Amino acid sequence: MNQESLHQFAQRLRDWTDRSTDHPPPPEAAFNECAQQLWSCQMELNPVYQAWCIAAGRKHNPPPDWRDFPALPTQAFKELPVSCIPEAERTHEFQSSGTTGHRPSRHFHHASSLALYEHSARLAFSQRVSTDRARPILSLTPPLQEAPHSSLVHMFDRVIHDFGAPSSDFFGRNTSDGWVLEATRLSERLQATQEPLLLLGTAFNFVHLLDSLPSQRPGLPLPAGSQIMETGGYKGRSRELSRGELHRQLASRLGVPTAAVLTEYGMSELSSQAYTIPPEGNFHPTLKFPTWARALVVSPETGREVAEDEAGLLRVIDLANVWSVLAIQTADLAIRRGTHFELIGRAPAAEARGCSLMSTSPL
Repeated sequence: MNQESLHQFAQRLRDWTDRSTDHPPPPEAAFNECAQQLWSCQMELNPVYQAWCIAAGRKHNPPPDWRDFPALPTQAFKELPVSCIPEAERTHEFQSSGTTGHRPSRHFHHASSLALYEHSARLAFSQRVSTDRARPILSLTPPLQEAPHSSLVHMFDRVIHDFGAPSSDFFGRNTSDGWVLEATRLSERLQATQEPLLLLGTAFNFVHLLDSLPSQRPGLPLPAGSQIMETGGYKGRSRELSRGELHRQLASRLGVPTAAVLTEYGMSELSSQAYTIPPEGNFHPTLKFPTWARALVVSPETGREVAEDEAGLLRVIDLANVWSVLAIQTADLAIRRGTHFELIGRAPAAEARGCSLMSTSPL
């Protein structure tokens, strides 16, 4: 195996994802075969993952089922260079946004891996969020030049570039204390806008927006047809609300239906994102990855998939993670809901993290 093998796999994946909007998801056998091929490449080219798989008793042949791939804990991205990219060729680095004093995860990229990340992010976004026509997209985060190591801001920047109207903009700043919402400027913009728009931001950003609104309900109604997308993340930067309560308050104070408030789940260690799926029956809204990624909810004791409607730790198999590791073990708690999952929050012993806390500290 060599770097060319990864480039060939990435092109194959792009061809597959380009067809995914017009064709049903590929059968499990096809996903399995792709995962096995990528595992074999990463076992040769990623020393960290190779050592992890060998320690797990998997040295030569890939597991017969993608559910059995050894999953590397996200903690490894804090301690080691988890990458297939030679050090001299690493041109970009995404970092996790944990609380002050915690070492960030590092996900290395070069031009090809970053292009695949952008391709995956754009396509997954367009499958879950209305992109029929360009509309103002307003991000509550800082712009990319102020947060160059944030995978979330990088995604928002691409989304605005590809799907936003010319009047789209960012309404956050990056300071030594973290991300700060420019609430007055945003409020003035919302009051002046009469066409449907899309608001993007972390949970922390949206709580600060709620706290800045007039006390009347709705505090600042958005134009009909507007949507809101939140991405989680508090970690001491604001009062905390449950996701359901946050969505209810956003809908009430901004005058949109609750169904117009969406959730996105992503991590700096991943190249794909999960999005809200409308609730079925009495369940809360669930999340689902695009067809080139899979979510498992596993027992923290056994590492095996839990039964339907049971809680465990979220594990992700992400085929778009071509140049790092395809199997990631998170520290997030979730409930298994068929092929979807319901996100609960961080495991009690896990380090705090959240996209809203990206610091300005240099590497």
